[in-house]
Amino acid sequence: MSTHDLRSARRPDPDPPMVDIADYVVDYRIDSAEAYDTARYMLLDSLASAMLAMKFPECVKHLGPLVPGAVLPGGARVPGTSHELDPAQAAFAIGTQIRWLDFNDTWLAAEWGHPSDNLGAILALADYLGRKAVREGGRASSLRDVLGWAIKAHEIQGCYALRNSFNRVGQDHVILVRLASTAVATAMLGGGKEQIVTAVSHSWIDNGALRSYRHAPNTGPRKSWAAGDACRRAVIHAINAVDRGVVGYPSALSAATWGYYDVAFEGKAFEFERPFGSYVMENVLFKLSYPAEFHAQTAVECAMRLHGQVAGRIAEIDQVVIETQEAGARIIDKTGPLANYADRDHCIQYMVAVPLLFGRLTADDYGDEVAADPRIDALRERMAVSENPRFTRDYFDPDRRYIGNSVQVFFKDGSHTDKVSIDYPIGHRRRRAEGIPVLLGKFEAAIRGHLPAHRVKAILQATSDPAGLDSMPVQEFLELFTL
Repeated sequence: MSTHDLRSARRPDPDPPMVDIADYVVDYRIDSAEAYDTARYMLLDSLASAMLAMKFPECVKHLGPLVPGAVLPGGARVPGTSHELDPAQAAFAIGTQIRWLDFNDTWLAAEWGHPSDNLGAILALADYLGRKAVREGGRASSLRDVLGWAIKAHEIQGCYALRNSFNRVGQDHVILVRLASTAVATAMLGGGKEQIVTAVSHSWIDNGALRSYRHAPNTGPRKSWAAGDACRRAVIHAINAVDRGVVGYPSALSAATWGYYDVAFEGKAFEFERPFGSYVMENVLFKLSYPAEFHAQTAVECAMRLHGQVAGRIAEIDQVVIETQEAGARIIDKTGPLANYADRDHCIQYMVAVPLLFGRLTADDYGDEVAADPRIDALRERMAVSENPRFTRDYFDPDRRYIGNSVQVFFKDGSHTDKVSIDYPIGHRRRRAEGIPVLLGKFEAAIRGHLPAHRVKAILQATSDPAGLDSMPVQEFLELFTL
């Protein structure tokens, strides 16, 4: 790593990866119409996920002020509520809403994650700044501005994920949410390159959250608010860098012994497949049909196709054979008792068993009531999960980014179903034309299920006109989602 003399107090030049982020956030001009169009759909999909999460009390309890009474009239709103909070706490709340059901967009590579998690920080800060600008006679950001920040946040998180596996050193992917949100939030506050580098250095010095809460035997609901926590921390770093002039740490990554690389990344520097642009937003994956961990999305589709053939023969099943990618086999292949919702929505066997049995997979199917059906665990016990090397190769291929799975059911009498194999789910870029109507249906159903009719009407009218939506001040748009 660093050749810096540990005895010397001379400050080195900032680590190049931090400088590259600052240069990209400040200088890069997005000229991809596809990226903006996809970002617009991403915004609607994320708000749909947030509104669907409002049905779950365990989510709702996290959405208010950190302590009772700590509200900020004129601050940032939390969609689907009446809360007005400081932007850091609002970032936590919005990030938690979007992520709660594991139903927002996804990016899969050496690391995986959900780039729209960054909207927690972006929407909270944009609303706070927009309302402040109106009060002070200034210009508020438009939705087009928000989409631009989202494209850049997606790109930072996604490009880091292409070659750098944080999960292999035990760290959770929300470290990249904090990184990306810190960078764009600092710029949104008016920070320049030096301040972005400063804020990003603090993000790295935070190190990373352990993935323990995503894996057996400790799987739990923290995974549903971990991204919100990262968004909150990002806003704090941005405010500290811009408004309080905190000192940065130029070799936060590369410092010998004390830097992130040596402490947390096995002494390795980050690797990059491509320069920052708009690639990630253009290729992002949407979860449209099923609230399921994305490595299992096509497995659920396969099981849905087989439901009609096996639902009446569940007792006759001898074995269910599931083939998946290496990542899927490593993180969601679970045997034994599943303790809670968070355990079940990260278990490929559970996510295949429910559609085989019932011909559906909804958020409610991860609850205790459905999970108590003894047929689910009995079917899980007859499942065999293995890696299919082709699925793994296609998963890492930059021109494909497939997430393949196959499911085949064998019966005790020696008969079997066909092997159903699907390379990429409906939310994949190659199925955009098929997927966008489903996304819009998801959005409309979600807002109708939580917001009053007059709000729904106004939202649908606004979102039906892309150009008009882009020009709408962000605080006016978010006003439509308040109660």
